[in-house]
Amino acid sequence: MTQAPTPTADTVRRLVRALLEEGGTAGGPGPEVRPVAPDGTPATWWVGPRHVLRLATDRETTLRRARELRLRDLVRPHVPVAVPTSVAHGEWSPGLVYTLDTKLPGGTAEEHDVSAVGEADLAGLLRGLREVPPRQAETLGVPRVAPRSLEALRRMAVAVAERLARADEFDPGRLHQLTPPGAAQLAAQPGGAVLVHHALRGEHLVVSADGRVRGVLDWTGAVLGDPAEDIAGLALAVGSGAAVRAATLAGYGARPCLRGLWLARCDTVLRLAEGLDARTAGPRDAEALALPRTRLGRAWEAILLERVTEFREEGEDGPDEKA
Repeated sequence: MTQAPTPTADTVRRLVRALLEEGGTAGGPGPEVRPVAPDGTPATWWVGPRHVLRLATDRETTLRRARELRLRDLVRPHVPVAVPTSVAHGEWSPGLVYTLDTKLPGGTAEEHDVSAVGEADLAGLLRGLREVPPRQAETLGVPRVAPRSLEALRRMAVAVAERLARADEFDPGRLHQLTPPGAAQLAAQPGGAVLVHHALRGEHLVVSADGRVRGVLDWTGAVLGDPAEDIAGLALAVGSGAAVRAATLAGYGARPCLRGLWLARCDTVLRLAEGLDARTAGPRDAEALALPRTRLGRAWEAILLERVTEFREEGEDGPDEKA
């Protein structure tokens, strides 16, 4: 199997220059290009002040990027926040695609706090995703994914919690709030699959300085599945309180809100344990653990909707639970 080429600054400059010439603006040195994550794989680049270039580096990413272009057009009319627009796309290397997108103005949820009005923006996002016709998304190739077992996730979190306790990172007694019967009550409901972004992390939420959510990036991981996964993602990005308030405004009832909350809580325990296990005593360890620790703190915020037995009656838990 031929190894895919590694994108370089020269690769990006040549591609961008060709795109500009096609657009009728040839000449000059062209815009500045720089990798979005200098320490990571150089597959995403800032192109001047207004564009971002994403280069697929394998066949699987190529398929997901091609699907994303069509999915963004399907999603855009349904959500109240911006979805990136591609101004050019094609192949940068045989069989590997690029997309040149317009940069959405604003920072991220890791840089700006989301305001109360921003929570309403998130509610509109969740509501809009539920309105996207699943059959149309499936026609585009969006896969259906079975809901995760919360009980299995709980057991995994319990198994590593003692290690976190010995490192003075987490009180394992907090996991006792979720009992096996409680996890069973919070199982995903049949017939509740919707379009799920599946990566509503802080870096994918475009947030303005005044706390409004202005856009959502990276739709390559979208699936048809459990809406609680997006509630869980928001808990990691903006905190459990804001995530549950947004989901409630979107029409979700107690069960999916609490399911999302506990998915996030168990996930953060597991991710922090993985980070601690991967430590090499190098100088970057504290930096690498900062985000998992921050996300654990967000997910474990105390909220009013805590007791897993306090559900509404059947049929009153929101439109997501209707068959």
